[in-house]
Amino acid sequence: MALMVSVSGIRGIFGTDLNPENLARYSAAFGQWTGGGTVVVGRDSRVTGELCERVVVAALQSAGCNVIKTGIVPTPTVAMAVLKHKAAGGIILSASHNPAEWNALKMLNSKSEFLDASEGAEVLKIAESGISYSAWDQLGTVTEDAEAVRTHVDSILALPYIDADKIAARNFTVAVDAVNGAGSESIPYLLERLGVQTVHRLHCTPDGLFPHNPEPLPEHLGEICDLIREKGADLGVVTDPDADRLALVDNNGRLFGEEYTQAAAFDFYLNHRKGDVCTNLSSSMICDFVAEKYGVRCHRAAVGEINVVKKMRAEGAVISGEGNGGVILPELHAGRDALVGIAMVLQHLADTGLTAAAYRDSLPNYYISKNKIQLGDVNAEAALLKVLHAYAHLEPDDTDGIKIVMDDGWAHLRKSNTEPIIRIYTESDSMERADAIANEIKALIR
Repeated sequence: MALMVSVSGIRGIFGTDLNPENLARYSAAFGQWTGGGTVVVGRDSRVTGELCERVVVAALQSAGCNVIKTGIVPTPTVAMAVLKHKAAGGIILSASHNPAEWNALKMLNSKSEFLDASEGAEVLKIAESGISYSAWDQLGTVTEDAEAVRTHVDSILALPYIDADKIAARNFTVAVDAVNGAGSESIPYLLERLGVQTVHRLHCTPDGLFPHNPEPLPEHLGEICDLIREKGADLGVVTDPDADRLALVDNNGRLFGEEYTQAAAFDFYLNHRKGDVCTNLSSSMICDFVAEKYGVRCHRAAVGEINVVKKMRAEGAVISGEGNGGVILPELHAGRDALVGIAMVLQHLADTGLTAAAYRDSLPNYYISKNKIQLGDVNAEAALLKVLHAYAHLEPDDTDGIKIVMDDGWAHLRKSNTEPIIRIYTESDSMERADAIANEIKALIR
């Protein structure tokens, strides 16, 4: 597979597609784009992380940037550090949920947001057209911020609706599966600061050797479910390698479903601050259910974290997220943050007195069916247009592909950016109906 270059960064398998040469070029381009400003650099625990970090730091220095290294920390911790240091931007070395042989360069602007399309295009243009390096007496410096995680956790505990004493009074036992990633030390530290009585650590050695597929999906999480039942834990929390996505497991060892992470955060937060919420077009209608409960609107954005953030800003939403387990609290910073999601869920259980299972049972069940059509000789644009016309009476949303909302569910069709396929996501209150909607659309296209 070739190096994946997009406006948000570069990604590839280290040693083949991703190498020190292209890491240096894109890092220096980013440094030039910031105007030689201060840049925060953090990474997840991947085996290639330290080597990549050395390359990135040197390239930034060569562009005249002063670099602040945070070491192995969650992606949201880097975002918080950008704000803390009033930096011109940040770089995170993490391939998120990709396997261990992958690594990536992800870029943040001075607002600690991932670069949008125009910002990313400017960086790519610099990388392609030639970089202006600094003279020998104008090179940037390197310092370290060893307190980045502490600052992040302090900021979470300082939120007016997070009460560590109230959480401590519940004597919670929590199991953690950090997949040996960046959350391996920071999440147990957060839980201890929140007053959790017992923390059972599963795969919390930050060596980048992932013990199972690092994407926090049900088929990968049987081990923590068994651990919760064995230990009688009150809650399980699971993160991906860079700890921006959060999956929850109840006290019966039953997965919440990653679509329910942001819904739980919305439910908690709207108890304390009323306002609209925001998510992407492919996220579950459980978000609409929670919004309706509080009499507010759930806005929908194109898929992609920065698109959700921009829509959140435009609509004045008080909280947002994505259905892959992402919670975005702009009061803290404008990015997905598993740590603040964990704090909100524990506080919600402390406030309501419910068990995690009882709380999950209080929410309706919705089922998402994920399908795809291989394009082959099929023209993607023509296929989407055909669906658009067929469902014109339902006034489809064409912001990002086509989103069709029906009385008993929805369908979202998008052309893949990386494969010759059309993705078809459908949802209803039964898997049978969700599958039926998908089959109806696939038959129409074929």
